[in-house]
Amino acid sequence: MLGRDIGIDLGTANVLVHVRGKGIVLNEPSVVAIDTTTKKVLAVGKEAFRMVGRTPGNIVAVRPLKDGVIADFDTTESMLKHFLSKVKVKSLFVKPRILICCPTNITSVEQKAIREAAEKSGGKNVYLEEEPKVAAVGAGMDIYQPSGNMVVDIGGGTTDVAVLSMGDIVTASSIKVAGDRFDSEILNYIKKEYKLLIGDRTAEDIKLNVGTAFEGARDAEMDIRGRDMVSGLPRTITVNSDEVRGALEESVYHIVHAAKNVLEQTPPELSADIIDRGVILTGGGAYLHGIDQLLAEELKVPVFVAEEPMDCVANGTGILLENLDRVQKQKIKV
Repeated sequence: MLGRDIGIDLGTANVLVHVRGKGIVLNEPSVVAIDTTTKKVLAVGKEAFRMVGRTPGNIVAVRPLKDGVIADFDTTESMLKHFLSKVKVKSLFVKPRILICCPTNITSVEQKAIREAAEKSGGKNVYLEEEPKVAAVGAGMDIYQPSGNMVVDIGGGTTDVAVLSMGDIVTASSIKVAGDRFDSEILNYIKKEYKLLIGDRTAEDIKLNVGTAFEGARDAEMDIRGRDMVSGLPRTITVNSDEVRGALEESVYHIVHAAKNVLEQTPPELSADIIDRGVILTGGGAYLHGIDQLLAEELKVPVFVAEEPMDCVANGTGILLENLDRVQKQKIKV
């Protein structure tokens, strides 16, 4: 079948592609390896991610998206072209329709950049949709009823918090604190506390294996290796869950405050619905241990992690592609 409709979760950390009728066909890191002398793209996705922090001087592994928006237009275009050719949805005669997700508070210029990158990568009609709305649909919420649904989508570059009703966003907030910030906080803590330099990938391993957002919720230790800042030699140290919780505390509370602000602006009738239904956590950041417990305690409402939180946005694009006429009516105007 040529010219399939496709949905793209264009994330700061990962790109997921959903093909209508097939489901999620691609989930790869948003990383591109470039030769700085020839400006040639050497690798994209998983292959490029393996090169992060391990390349010679003339090769750099870059992430073309920052805080949920395009930071490097040409590299983003190359990355999208590579992924679309990989999933084989284009033909000479028929171009696919693309539904692509963006954070709630991006500017019209940033929206235009996302749309142009998708069009240049081979899309016929490109539709933009707000990420928390798509995440809510993908998490199984029926957002088209006149009742309140609240979603907290913690991605790589941004955290989007939204209350939805009647198929649209009632109140929302988007902050540039998410998974990437967690990693850099851990990296800086190790640097400051132990005078040890570690890479982004090690910081992410620490976050997943021993990290927690809720005091006393986890008691784990992990040996990590890095370069001693004083001697310049390799050294091994041990970090525990409580240390990581302390390193992440400030960032995590930014997310808590964003959620509280959205709840404070929510009409009382919808607030009552949220007490009954609870809050759904989506995005890769939902995997941070204890974040659901912390939000539940701070917001005084039930908080649930969606099934497969990383796939929610991509799955949501699939559901919205089935109802593309409805999306077209509410399409973001650029």
